[in-house]
Amino acid sequence: MSAIPAYQAPVDVDETASGNLPLGVAARLSRYLQVLTQAKNMGLETISSQELADYTHVNSTQIRRDLSGFGKFGKRGVGYNIDSLVRQIRKILRTSGPHNIVLFGAGRLGKAIAASDVFADHGFDIVAILDVDPRKLDQRVGSGDSALRVRAYEDLQHVVSEDQAVVGVLAVPKEAAQAVTDDLVEAGVRIIVNYSEALLQVPAGVMVHTSSPAADLLHTLYFHLS
Repeated sequence: MSAIPAYQAPVDVDETASGNLPLGVAARLSRYLQVLTQAKNMGLETISSQELADYTHVNSTQIRRDLSGFGKFGKRGVGYNIDSLVRQIRKILRTSGPHNIVLFGAGRLGKAIAASDVFADHGFDIVAILDVDPRKLDQRVGSGDSALRVRAYEDLQHVVSEDQAVVGVLAVPKEAAQAVTDDLVEAGVRIIVNYSEALLQVPAGVMVHTSSPAADLLHTLYFHLS
């Protein structure tokens, strides 16, 4: 990414204008946010619509059209301030944090998730890590000052109510995933991120996102070969 001159801060998004986004727009904005967050972590301050296009494979005209529907974000030939655009897109997507997450599983995958910034970079905070293995209880999982003590699975209801957890992340064996999902739904959680290979059954109103590197690779490979 080349350096681009700074520009005036964008006009704040009118939150009433965001409404219910079409799925295609929401998906593209999420992709822009991912790239912008990565660019911010690299220490970059500005980015152009063409550079966003290069990294997202969305036409630069489409990017400008998507953003212009929510306010004035930049000037032709100048570029976008990354910090400002991240804040504005989070407002549009209604994801300005923090949003609290409860993580299930303190095994290798759970520890890797807890130690990474994959959620924190987007305003999500892991507030508790639960496990059924008594040998893992009270272990510290995570990095630095943000490391958390592994708690007993029986604390689920308390964590959801007291820590206001809105997302459950499953880093558990597939045999345990459905039972954990059922308990989360009963506790009132309506968003579940599933890192297991289980096919989860949930009632209407509950959203499940299954994260599968193999499926993502197959999707990418299909479009590459098409």
